[in-house]
Amino acid sequence: MPHFIVEYSSNLHDQLDFQDLFTQLHEYVVSTGEFPLGGVRSRAIRCEDYRVADGREEFAFLNLNLKIGHGRPMELKQAVAEKVFAILCDWMKPVTDNSYCQISFEMTELDPVLKFNKNNIHPLFK
Repeated sequence: MPHFIVEYSSNLHDQLDFQDLFTQLHEYVVSTGEFPLGGVRSRAIRCEDYRVADGREEFAFLNLNLKIGHGRPMELKQAVAEKVFAILCDWMKPVTDNSYCQISFEMTELDPVLKFNKNNIHPLFK
């Protein structure tokens, strides 16, 4: 943990460099000292079927969900959420300055009983 999951409208595909966004997000969360590098992962899911507002083809959306493990204090979660959203909005600025786009972000804290994980990458970064 954490996991960054981006869903975005396909009309944004040629305008976005997800590796740049993912680099920024990974570097930030690891810099807090609260998230181990070996558990951070990101992915982007292109949505071909979508509708935004009244259905105009030029309207776009991007939603980022950050899933984190249970147990961190609310103050940390809020600070991380605010910074992640700022990084996202800054990265999206070339799009939002020139076109219509809905940007949303949500942090989800996973249930400690119902979350299962097996990760053999962690030892590489200890």
